[in-house]
Amino acid sequence: MENAVRELETKTVKNENEQGRKKEDISVGKSIFVGLQHVLAMDLFIPPIILAGLLSFSVADSALLIQMTFIACGIATIIQAGFAMKLPVMQGPSFVPLSALAAIGTTSGMGAMIGSLIPGALLIALLGYPLKIFSKVVRKFIPPIVAGTVIVVVGFSLMPTAINSIYSAEGSFNTNIFIAFVTVAVLISSMYIGEKAKTKWKHIKVASVILALGIGTIVASFFGMVDFSSVRDAAWFAMPSIFALGTPTFELDAILIMLAIYFIIMIETTGTWFTVGNVTEEKLDDKRLNGGAFGEGLGCFAGSFFGGTPVTGYSTNAGIIAITGVKSRKPIIAGGVFLLMFGMLPKLMTVIASIPPVVISSVFAIICVVIMMNGFKVVKQAPFTERNMLVIGIPIMLALFAVLMPADILYGLPSIVTYFVSSGIAIGAIAALILNLVLPEKKEDTGLAPKLNVN
Repeated sequence: MENAVRELETKTVKNENEQGRKKEDISVGKSIFVGLQHVLAMDLFIPPIILAGLLSFSVADSALLIQMTFIACGIATIIQAGFAMKLPVMQGPSFVPLSALAAIGTTSGMGAMIGSLIPGALLIALLGYPLKIFSKVVRKFIPPIVAGTVIVVVGFSLMPTAINSIYSAEGSFNTNIFIAFVTVAVLISSMYIGEKAKTKWKHIKVASVILALGIGTIVASFFGMVDFSSVRDAAWFAMPSIFALGTPTFELDAILIMLAIYFIIMIETTGTWFTVGNVTEEKLDDKRLNGGAFGEGLGCFAGSFFGGTPVTGYSTNAGIIAITGVKSRKPIIAGGVFLLMFGMLPKLMTVIASIPPVVISSVFAIICVVIMMNGFKVVKQAPFTERNMLVIGIPIMLALFAVLMPADILYGLPSIVTYFVSSGIAIGAIAALILNLVLPEKKEDTGLAPKLNVN
């Protein structure tokens, strides 16, 4: 009997190893092609453009920030997929810290903003290895209702920024609304056609953001809102520069708020890991979770040297894995190499930075909607009991309270409070964590209550 059990276990291990080899066994050409699709689907230039706008950057500085973000994400992706978590997870800039980073950069300067990124990144890495406690934190404090609520809060908190940017962009109100309408119409149409089509048109969804930005920019050009003069002067190739946006300085207030933001980013990225795990049929055990935290922290630490925003796992790439059926890490590593290559092309980055703000903000508004609804998809795993509705609803209310706070009140507060309150995401996420811990939980709140027989 014991021999039979051992033989069964041996066969199981062999089958798992063979399946793992099959997932990795794809050609270099296919890895490059699929990896490029992953990169094109990421839209990772949106967060640095939004941050550059909040910091009132010039086109040249905006292009530099985008360039450094691409390089940071390429390095982080290679670290995560190649050596740390060893899952096909693409790393991209997170939307979560944008408001807080803008507040730090505006109030204390770029040096303080860059310096605030470093301690939190190292702490996240240490929680993964050598401490190996990140997996325990995830299993205890981040159930679906918290993770989903945080994602909903991200969408709600960023939406007013997108809408206000459309109103305040260069041009008249009527012109801006018309350009925004055309851009959004192209984006939604492309997404819908790509979702419903069963022919070659199904790939239009992958390029939907690029199409919307391109057509929106063409429309804006008819109103004199497009200026590509900076593209002519930009170099074709340039090596990355460490601390190109400013030498880091370390301010306690800025570091503390970013520590809180990093924890929120880890809630966001953990949801992506579980999504990728489901798509690839890979188990997210403690080793993988701790490896993921180590890779995420190391990637953010490397990215801070280039001035990029903190990175996170991108859930859109899980959709590409599902569509292509390619579950190997090789295309993801190839995608990381592509990001590094694109980041060394300043002329391309300047083209992206020259897209009119009203076009960027229009696409950003729809992205906020998608983020918010993805959060609701996660939240719906928990029953909508009275207790759970409070856990979900109050953080959204508090986030909006922070986002809509008048500027004269906001900047009259102490620095650390200003940084914190300027990020509705931070307030909403921490509220969700606290409420889930302190509000008494019954069986019906977890979906484990016995069902009544109504027959």
